Amino acid sequence: MSDATTGPGADRLASRFPTAYTILFLLIVLVGALTWIIPAGKFDRVESEAVGREIAVAGTYKAVEANPQGLIDILMAPVAGFYDPVSYSANAIDVALFVIILGGFLGVVNATGAIDTGIRRAMARLKGREIWMIPLLMSLFALGGTTYGMAEETLAFYGLLIPVMIAAGYDAVTGAAIILLGAGIGTLGSTINPFATVIASNAAGVAFTDGLALRLVLLIGGLAICIAYVMRYAMRVRRDPSLSRVADLAADHRTAFAGGAATGEGATLTGTQSLVLVVFALTFAALIWGVSSQGWWMAEMSTMFFASAIVVGLIGRLGEKGLTGAFITGARDLLGVALVIGLARGIVVVMEQGLIADTILNAAAGAVSGLSELAFINLLYWIEVGMSFFVPSSSGLAVLSMPILAPLSDFAGVDRSLAVTAYQSANGLVNLINPTFAVVIGGLAIARVPYERWLAFVWPLLLILTLFIMAALSVATFL
Repeated sequence: MSDATTGPGADRLASRFPTAYTILFLLIVLVGALTWIIPAGKFDRVESEAVGREIAVAGTYKAVEANPQGLIDILMAPVAGFYDPVSYSANAIDVALFVIILGGFLGVVNATGAIDTGIRRAMARLKGREIWMIPLLMSLFALGGTTYGMAEETLAFYGLLIPVMIAAGYDAVTGAAIILLGAGIGTLGSTINPFATVIASNAAGVAFTDGLALRLVLLIGGLAICIAYVMRYAMRVRRDPSLSRVADLAADHRTAFAGGAATGEGATLTGTQSLVLVVFALTFAALIWGVSSQGWWMAEMSTMFFASAIVVGLIGRLGEKGLTGAFITGARDLLGVALVIGLARGIVVVMEQGLIADTILNAAAGAVSGLSELAFINLLYWIEVGMSFFVPSSSGLAVLSMPILAPLSDFAGVDRSLAVTAYQSANGLVNLINPTFAVVIGGLAIARVPYERWLAFVWPLLLILTLFIMAALSVATFL
């Protein structure tokens, strides 16, 4: 069976398709051009105690003096993506630094040989049962997504999981899909996620438990669809590696992620390597504990990985030069990922400075006014889909759109909680592929999966999920 992303055609496609850096910069240029076309405007905003930040006030939209983004603004956008050059407040610099330190940690761990040997041992023991890792791991990531909006912190798991998938006979796309789709479908079907469901519900003026039954349907049904899709792909790749979306990159991936090792025969962990793996596992356990219950974010996570790198270097007896050399090598491997994250944030910066976000929102509010229940909820869903490309942050989109769009559902006879569900499902779906979302671009860069290959892999799933979501929203309008 031939495929557009395998064989000679794949090499031609790869040579013609631009890199993630070029794609993101072209998007910056496009958004900059839109600031010259779309009129500038703003809603009045008030501080909301329920939401914990400023929200837009419905009916207060007004035109303001345009601030079109010129050549200098566009060229500065990648820098502004990391930090605000005027106020020096952080944009994506904390995420980028976290990725660099994470790379250093992984470089130190890899220098001990513990990961490579441990993976080969695990594959020998799991022989014949590897496929069941997929539903188990995707369910765990979905749990993180639906409860606390697991997103940026998933970047730490690519270096751990993809070598396991490659050693099991699958590919890097399988590993990336387990993480991206697992956590992504959890966010799409958020139940108690404070960054999506809670903030959006508060902004819409309803309890976050309203609409919970529908969100559980979306979570469980969507997760089942994603698991079946990934398992089917993984089994096809294992039977015939040429069907992999990254078949032409397989040798590079084995070298990068699994040290070129393919079997688990004869792999023996030393006592030192076993202790390194214990520290490695405890580090990730501490990550989950800190983020989910202690309020940790990028600074705390970066500090933890930095400290763990030192501990692993001491346990592995790498010496001062060996430890620093391994850390720098690992950090250098993920430097490109850090740059991609800044570029992705730069797109949002240009739109915010160009003052066009509120204008787009006001036009959307006018489009849904006066529609029937069924037409309203489906159009609202697609409006949120479009806005999610420009505002990938679930909390940012909730604060921007819900105070304006949710009250309109009263006139259409639709429960406001259904508008919240339409928003979060749309945002969750788009963020499975969104090039302006650092989690997507950064995760794929760590996984060494080209963006166009990911799109080729995931587009049928997006179509299935879209039909599922629209059917669920439509049925809910009549209940």
